[in-house]
Formats: sequence, structure tokens, C-alpha cells
Amino acid sequence: MNRRPIAVDLFAGVGGMSLGFEQAGFDVVAAVEIDPIHAAAHHHNFPYTRVLVKSVAGVTAKEIREFAGIGDSSVDVVFGGPPCQGFSMMGHRMLDDPRNHLVRDFVRLVAELDAEAFVLENVRGLTVGRHQEFLMSVVRAFQDLGYTVRLPWRILNAMDYGVPQDRQRLFLMGCKSGLVLPQYPDRTTSGDMDLFGTDRVVRRPTCIDAIGDLPDVELLPELLDDDSVTWPAPQAPASAYARELRCVEQGSWHFGYVRRWDPRILTASMRSDHSAVSRRRFRATAEGSVEPVSRFFKLPSQGVSNTLRAGTDAARGAFTSPRPIHYQHPRCITVREMARLHGYPDWFRFHVTKWHGARQVGNSVPPPLARAVAGSLLRALGHRPVPPGLALSLGSPSLLSMDMEAAAKFWNVPIPIRKRDRKSGARKRRQADVEAALANAKDATP
Repeated sequence: MNRRPIAVDLFAGVGGMSLGFEQAGFDVVAAVEIDPIHAAAHHHNFPYTRVLVKSVAGVTAKEIREFAGIGDSSVDVVFGGPPCQGFSMMGHRMLDDPRNHLVRDFVRLVAELDAEAFVLENVRGLTVGRHQEFLMSVVRAFQDLGYTVRLPWRILNAMDYGVPQDRQRLFLMGCKSGLVLPQYPDRTTSGDMDLFGTDRVVRRPTCIDAIGDLPDVELLPELLDDDSVTWPAPQAPASAYARELRCVEQGSWHFGYVRRWDPRILTASMRSDHSAVSRRRFRATAEGSVEPVSRFFKLPSQGVSNTLRAGTDAARGAFTSPRPIHYQHPRCITVREMARLHGYPDWFRFHVTKWHGARQVGNSVPPPLARAVAGSLLRALGHRPVPPGLALSLGSPSLLSMDMEAAAKFWNVPIPIRKRDRKSGARKRRQADVEAALANAKDATP
């Protein structure tokens, strides 16, 4: 089978899994994402993918097929990471817990789309203690709908798949009964020298491999007010890992679409203006340790990053998770440096603000990890990866600078209400006005 198989991304975010599946040889024809700002960034990076900006709970398979323009074509895989919040351990019907409706809708859409296979990604906590019963209820739901699930499920660590970050995530995958059941991918990188060269395992990249060639943003005053600057001369020779993310070689694109971009522009690099006191504390902290006052982790130059986290969204209070401290400079790392530690290539763009940009990175699956999983799935489905053979232009940069109100207006959807504004009568009246104005919208796309 030489065609490029097609995939649907649920809970798409900025598109970490979308990119990994694309690089493995899939075409991601549709993405569902409720956050208008994330959806705009996804639209910028994947101009060929139709983005449906609404909750998965309100989406039907028919709507996705019509929206993506795929008609009755076979959907090869549905993937995504639905939130799992209802962990009541009473009985065996935890999928009926209202807090888990998004998991239930993920299962529903896999079946409604008649997908050949699925990949569900989630937190490793689902495999711990009595939470396993919830996970087994998900497995049984898939089995009842005619899918075979690869058991035992696996926790995969991104640092075993070419990412300089200790990030462990659950992956549950399966396919229609009767098809070849996909295997979990073998690790490709390790910190154990005894394994190098065996079963194609190589040395995992380190923090200095990932960001050592990037400039010190504190030498660039433009980055106090902007997230982009003309790329200066590299400060250090680029490692093989950095060269791949800079896309200096044709193989850097894997089986994904080549993007037209200007590698002379360094993006996602707005700097933080730390106090002198903070800088002294950062400088005094040893690599690989936690700074005792801020509780920020300082990156080890010859090791891997800790897990990069997203914080909470606007609906849950808008709390920002700390970015690690640079191993060399007394400052927190930039969003671009986070992206490098996550496996994103330099052409990939994020929202221009540090808060939204960091949240987009921290919420996502590292693309190299997603690519490894997708490659195993593609082989099980009997497809040979095919290069797409064309280059794509990225979307408008204006997609990356919208605030929530502008993004909601762009997508023609209501403005999400923040947790801290829920008791505000004025905000409620404003929200009601927005919803009334959009009630007669015929199309949820721009």
C-alpha cells in the first residue's frame, strides 16, 4: 500500500502528535481542539489540516468526515490524549462518570469513524493502584466495539526515543479485531553505553546537544518586547540533534511535508526580565538541582531535562508552570529552548507570549515519541511510508499573536470563561452577548 494513510487528531493542542504522525507518513486530515488559541497555532503549522474548534463531546463522525472532505474514505487511525478526571473506584462503570465523558467520546469517535486503529495517550498515573480499573474499563469499551487492544499497556519515556527530556506517558493502542495488532516501538536512544549500537540504540541527546547552539537571548534587547529576531551566528557547533531540528539536511523532514520558512529568523525566544536577586540564586544553583526559593530545576548540560509542564489553562485559573533554569545562563529557558528539549523543529511556531507558548509545549506529546509510535502503527497496518513530494507554506503569523477574544472571533466560537471570572456578573453578561451573536453562525471555521 503506497498511499499516505489518513489520521484524525482529537484533543490536538498545538500539534505534537500531529507532527509525529505526519513525520511517520500519515496525513492528518482533521484536528479537533476546543481552545481557540491552540487551534490557531495548529492551523499555522498544519495548513492542510482542517481544524474543528469545539469540544469533542459535541462532534460526530459525520461532521468530521464532511469537515475534512474525506467522504467515505477509510480512516486509518484516530489518536489523542483525552483528559481523565473521574477516578471514583465504586463499581465498574467509571466511563459513566460525567468527568470522564471526553474519554467516552474518544472511544465513541474511534468506532463512529470506523477507524482501523487508535492510539490513546495519557498520564502514567492511570496505571497506578486502583486507577488501573478505570483504564481496564476503557479497554473493555474498545473490546465491546470490536477492537483488539495491545496488552499489557506501556509507559513510554520520551528520552528513550531521541528526546532530551525525562517524560513518561501512557500509550494505549489497538486495531480492529482481525488486523495485525501494532507493537510498541523499541527504544532508539539510551544513556547506557553498553547498549550503543545494539538493536540500533544510540546515545540519547543531552541538554547541551539540544540548545547549546542557540544564542544567549539576553544579548539581544529586541527579545524583551518581541519573540523573534534575525538569527545571529551560532554560538557553538550544532550537534546532530540540533542540526535535525534546524532542518539543515533533507532527512530532517522524515516523511513529513517540507515547510517553506526562513531559517535566519529565531522565533519563540522572548526573554524574561529576572531580578538581580533571582539571577544570583540561579547562578549559585548546581546543574541538575532545584533552586530552593523558586523551586525551579536547573538543567544538567550533560543530562536530560526534567518533565516540561504546561500549568493550567484560563478555565482553571491560568497558573504557569515554571520553566527550567538554563545550565549556563542565570535565567529561565525560552519557549524555543523548551521546544528544542521537546523535539520540535525550528520551523514550528508557537504563540508569541511566553505563557501561551510554554503551555503549548508542555501540554504536547514530543513529536519524536509520537513518530516512533506512529511508525509502528503504520507498519502494522501494512503501509510503506511515502514522502509527500511537495512543500507547504506556513499560515499567517497573525494566528500566533491573537488573544482569546481575537482567536474566538477568528474561529467564530464563544470566548471561554476563565475560572477567576466566573463570579463576575459583567463577564457573564459579556459572554452571553458573545454567545447570542454567534448563535446563528452557520460555520465554525473562519
